[in-house]
Amino acid sequence: MEKQFIRMFLQNKKLSAYPILLLLLIVAVLMGISIGTVKVPVKTILTVIFAAVTQTPLPESINPMYESIVIDIRMPRVLLSGIVGASLAVAGAAFQGLLRNPLADPYTLGVSSGASVGAVLTIFFNLSLPFLGLYTLPVVSILASFITIIIVLFFARRVDRTMRVETIILTGVIFSSFLGALISLMIALTGEELRQIIGWLLGSVSMRGWDYVWIILPFSVIGSIILLMHTTELNAMSFGEEQAKHLGVHVERKKMNILIAGSILTGASVAVSGTIGFVGLVIPHFVRIVWGPDHKHLLPLSILAGAGFLISADLVSRVIIAPSELPIGVITALVGAPIFALILMRQRLERR
Repeated sequence: MEKQFIRMFLQNKKLSAYPILLLLLIVAVLMGISIGTVKVPVKTILTVIFAAVTQTPLPESINPMYESIVIDIRMPRVLLSGIVGASLAVAGAAFQGLLRNPLADPYTLGVSSGASVGAVLTIFFNLSLPFLGLYTLPVVSILASFITIIIVLFFARRVDRTMRVETIILTGVIFSSFLGALISLMIALTGEELRQIIGWLLGSVSMRGWDYVWIILPFSVIGSIILLMHTTELNAMSFGEEQAKHLGVHVERKKMNILIAGSILTGASVAVSGTIGFVGLVIPHFVRIVWGPDHKHLLPLSILAGAGFLISADLVSRVIIAPSELPIGVITALVGAPIFALILMRQRLERR
């Protein structure tokens, strides 16, 4: 009876997380659209959005300026930051489950750095692939991020045939440093593209329009769906690859699917917003502590929490030194770096 009560409590706790995080996400969206140089009342925001969706004229009592601010400037920025946050968070949750370590995320594994190299190469050489056009940047970034994770895993296996997680993460950090040097070299050789490249590397969603939302949206949806289809396999692999094989999981194939999906999400995110670190580290770790390690809930909850977190971080970056604004990557690093250190110290203490 007692065990059944505990099971019901934990189940209700997980189910209650969805409305809580969804409510917090809606609040973050409304605040992100409302707060700025010109404050827009929430009632006006809802009226403008309703008019835009239903294709009806605005009431005469509402200043047309608000329509431009909400629809053309703030809404695409808020949606973009939400999609990027959700993508990085769910990719981080999947990488942590796959590698069985809370320190694993697209940033520490070098995937973000690989995607950055792809994006910088595209900008540096002004690439535009046939039939891709506007999608050249995310496609190149995704390919670069996938190649990076494959190389990281290859070298980790060569160094340590047991492929301990510490070896994989250390290899990822080494490759991040190497790829960072390549980016620095391209910056040193560039001319007019310098400002655009540096802005990309700092991580930002400012001055992005609806085009960037449409660029990342299909990749984010595809990558997230692939990962959500592998929650059972991630639960099995969290006990170890041998145990997963005994449970009937085709480990190598499923691992490749998860790596591809994580690379899609990371590459597309870096393509539209630059390198934003620690989102894939902090959010899954927080969700895991509060609501447990079951990937059937961990992944969707990470999507909601990641979206709300990055929208809030972008809002802070806009208002903290207004009228200027900080790159969003600075805010996430200030939050994420201390948490990264705390996780590392906690792991050390648990081993003693």
